[in-house]
Amino acid sequence: MREIITLQLGQQSNYLANHFWNTQESYFTYGADEESPVDHDVHFRPGVGSDGTETYMPRTVIYDLKGGFGTLRKINALYEIDGDAAASSLWPGQAVVHRQQPIGTSAYQESLDTGQAPPELTTSSVRYWSDFNRVFFHPRSIVQLSEYELNSTVMPFEKWHMGEELFASLDKEHDLLDRDLRPFVEEADQMQGLQVMTGIDDAWGGFAAKYMERLRDEYGKTPVWVFGVQEPVRGLPREKRMIKLVNKARALAELNSQASLVVPLALPETPLPHTLRLDASSRWHVSALFAAALESVTLYTRLKTTDHVYSSNLGNMTDLLNVFGKQTIANLEMSISELPHQNGADGTSNGLNGRGENAHSGVDEDGSESGSQKGAATLDIDLSSPQDLNLDPNRRRGRKRHVFSQVLADRGSQNTEPTDEELEMREQSVQGLRRRPKVHNYRSRVAFPIIDSYPKIFHDAYGHPVKDHVSIRTALSTDSTVTEKVKALRSTVIRYIGVEDRETIGNELAEIADSYKEGWSSDSDDDDDDE
Repeated sequence: MREIITLQLGQQSNYLANHFWNTQESYFTYGADEESPVDHDVHFRPGVGSDGTETYMPRTVIYDLKGGFGTLRKINALYEIDGDAAASSLWPGQAVVHRQQPIGTSAYQESLDTGQAPPELTTSSVRYWSDFNRVFFHPRSIVQLSEYELNSTVMPFEKWHMGEELFASLDKEHDLLDRDLRPFVEEADQMQGLQVMTGIDDAWGGFAAKYMERLRDEYGKTPVWVFGVQEPVRGLPREKRMIKLVNKARALAELNSQASLVVPLALPETPLPHTLRLDASSRWHVSALFAAALESVTLYTRLKTTDHVYSSNLGNMTDLLNVFGKQTIANLEMSISELPHQNGADGTSNGLNGRGENAHSGVDEDGSESGSQKGAATLDIDLSSPQDLNLDPNRRRGRKRHVFSQVLADRGSQNTEPTDEELEMREQSVQGLRRRPKVHNYRSRVAFPIIDSYPKIFHDAYGHPVKDHVSIRTALSTDSTVTEKVKALRSTVIRYIGVEDRETIGNELAEIADSYKEGWSSDSDDDDDDE
């Protein structure tokens, strides 16, 4: 097998991961004549429940603060424990039980428990990520950190040092990897890697950075992908916004040297296509968009290996993207279009890119001696924090992006055969007749499913919510815009970082910016670093 184990760190990441797990659950087939294209063993583990029934649950460890799990219980219907917990305590004296007011179960969860048709979810009915959860988790997956409380106004979990200190104290007391992660690793026959979903603009960034240090000590050669989630900052007071930018800068500096790949995820502040309608204040909505991109770009790591052309793994995709060994931060973009059978009678796509045209991409056909850019795509929803470029008011506009490498993935496409040009490039690459290609194409007929736990954020050109499925194109790229973003971020936050860490973090960010110039000559290379 080729298992992937997931780490979920914090409220933002758990919204994202919950969409991911619900989507994985939708791929299960139950008829004798049905076969799923997805290898479920990659993300799910077999087990036995308390009553002896076979179970199949996610290979994941979920961390959240006190109150962050909502109505989700550590012990679920498949792992019920009989008897009073107080009765089994080693304490011989009188026990006094203090019970907190329980959180009411959502109508959606009640409908799943009773087998009835679920009501339509709304931004007001989704209070916690568990309110739209569709899967059972193993009790070992649930780890509540009671030292901090969700949404506390007295001691908010928002500053970098809080995450670092919390991890250090817990790891010293419990050895978190040994207690929480190792049981899942030891179950894996041939683990292909770890995927970490974490907030990077709050204290979870500090927690994740320390966790990554331990992961590298224990699993030095294992591919680790980090998806760094960020909250929209528009409308926040300047002080709160600056805290988030400082956390992000520190997270990129720390994770860049530890992770195999870091994929920042942020809602763009530029206008979205008018057929994408989401509430930026709703974590349920924002994380749904992120999940569609994340689930699509990693789809090929869990397709059954019978699809020998497009089945891949985290290690291989890392090697494709990190051309010079130093380019760990990758940008994620996406475009969305309806499947033909959901459109008009002529079967043509109306497109969801807001212009009534097919929502694929702009493709750069330019070539140069320093490396061909032919086939590199620019998609219409950029999730890689493009607004960071605006942090530098002196930035030169109109600079052309240089793509070092790009994984371009189409799902829901009816034509999955490689083009003649792609086959020729592959053959020449194998024979050593040409340079390594810059664009690596993956295709699958497996469309992205729109399930009842997913918000109606996608609309057709006529304003109707898209049902059932959408086809998605994603582009995961290592490119020169990372240099400009990191330099702008560095110049903005450097004076707000403590004196004891300022030089180190500043140097690390400068090194990241320089690593996206290697192998590429540009008239922008002589720009002075901002101090």
